[in-house]
Amino acid sequence: MRKITYRDYRALIENPDTDDTLIEAYSIIIKGRNAFDFQIRPNPELVEMGEHEVELEDAMATANNISRFRRQWKFKKRVKAGTDLPIIVEEGDSWHQFPILIKDIVDQLEDDYLIYSVGAAGDTAENMVFGDIRHRQTEYMLALRKLMSDGHEVSGFMFSAAGNDIIGEDPDGVSALQNIVRDFNGDPDDIVGHINFTELANRIDRLRVAYLKVVATIRSEPGLHKLPIFVHGYDYVFPHPWDQDDRDPIHAKKNEWLGEPLDCRRIKDLNLRRNIIKFLLDRLYDMLFDMAGDPALTQIWVIDCRGAMPDVSDWIDEIHGTDKGFAKVAARFRATMRQAIAH
Repeated sequence: MRKITYRDYRALIENPDTDDTLIEAYSIIIKGRNAFDFQIRPNPELVEMGEHEVELEDAMATANNISRFRRQWKFKKRVKAGTDLPIIVEEGDSWHQFPILIKDIVDQLEDDYLIYSVGAAGDTAENMVFGDIRHRQTEYMLALRKLMSDGHEVSGFMFSAAGNDIIGEDPDGVSALQNIVRDFNGDPDDIVGHINFTELANRIDRLRVAYLKVVATIRSEPGLHKLPIFVHGYDYVFPHPWDQDDRDPIHAKKNEWLGEPLDCRRIKDLNLRRNIIKFLLDRLYDMLFDMAGDPALTQIWVIDCRGAMPDVSDWIDEIHGTDKGFAKVAARFRATMRQAIAH
């Protein structure tokens, strides 16, 4: 590849129409404290940089910030150009926004919707809903109000907020599974015997409270009492031991989220590992469907993603799909969203 100037590199970043693969080609990935602290920085072998430009990158290279900036500018550009598509507001975790490296669900839906995104990879439900009001807690409501005050009709709200609370990691970088799963008891067929049901119930209850808070907040806003709300509960993952896993993501360790706690609990059997995660995700879906009730009445629509990515090759790491994997998930979103918006 030809070498470019730092100004050219920044132009790639700032142009919302630049394909993410081109940005990735001119960049290097620097891992951080956890999988979503990684930075996107210009590759010094391909981008000419002075000392002051290096210092500028130190302050601006956070991958989440770059992705959010690009998405919001792309939204504004498409609206200004008169793109006639339904408008959706999105708040969520890495299934909605995986910076640069993967075409996540929101990326996959861009041809069908104008999506205003306030999501951030690695976020938890508690932070999105009950976090510091000065930072991110009310962003989805601010976005909804701003769009409506500007005269736009909002067709739906996407909320993705349970992954890090069940199969991801807490804000301190500790896997959510660490306290949910018990030590191996010698029986690879005993799924429930390896679950700490008190911890699981506490997490599910906190999630239910968070989701109901979001619904109540949106429903109390004038003009939004019938706004379709879309939620999901993820898909059945493949938590292989790291030495049996051909996936080797550049943004995370092979066992970033699931492998370490399962190894720590001495759970080595492949079927037991996967069946435990299936059990946990099924309980999450039980809560979501119970909360949603009849979507024709509540306008809360649960997208069931279970089985959408049935092969290990559909996954780039332990809990995220590849571009093609997320395309399969997005097809389920697309079908439900079309039905809900038409309804």
